[in-house]
Amino acid sequence: MKPSILVFDVNETLIDIESIAPLFQRVFNDKSVLREWFGQLVLYSEAVTLSGLYTTFFSLGQGLLEMLGTVHGVSVKSSDIEELRTRMLTMPPHPDVEEGLKRLKEAGFRMVTCTNSPPNPHGNSPLEHAGLAHFFERQFSVDIVRAFKPAQQVYHMVAQELDVPPSSCCMVAAHVWDIIGAQGAGFSGALVARSGNAPLHVKGLPQPQVIAPDLPRAAAQIIKLWHT
Repeated sequence: MKPSILVFDVNETLIDIESIAPLFQRVFNDKSVLREWFGQLVLYSEAVTLSGLYTTFFSLGQGLLEMLGTVHGVSVKSSDIEELRTRMLTMPPHPDVEEGLKRLKEAGFRMVTCTNSPPNPHGNSPLEHAGLAHFFERQFSVDIVRAFKPAQQVYHMVAQELDVPPSSCCMVAAHVWDIIGAQGAGFSGALVARSGNAPLHVKGLPQPQVIAPDLPRAAAQIIKLWHT
């Protein structure tokens, strides 16, 4: 079945986590610690899920900021922890995203998002802050199933909520681990290989059907492959 529903990851795929870098520059005197923090955030979110436990992505991110402060011998203040939450809620879109989403919308694809980030009961979601929410018919959070991507139940939840088979869906993400999880659940995969991301060529692992360095070029491939 050709996928007709595109399921977008949000953090780093659509919105730019580099906007958080000034906080890490100020606290650690090294903005590259942002990438260490994000890698740990992915690692520990997966560890939490495998352990059968749950806390929100934002709470985990705040705790990891404190942990890295201890590791690096740096004082992390409560105001730094609150600033991190604010920045995680208000990241801007990547400059190429709107063009790519417009092309896909005009081609007739249904589009939803699925993110590790929790809902924001007190205001706008990160997607709404970025001005992108109008492109998507629904925004899904792993908070529904209390398990982080790439757990199978996350992708199955999306397909079930949309009342479609997994083969109707394609995961669009900047992270290979997210696409591997989606493909394991029966989705197709489109990798937006932004800076710091690349395909993983390992025997026995599925490869994305689409690989491109930005969303407009990914959109062109998706339309060529699956537009009806």
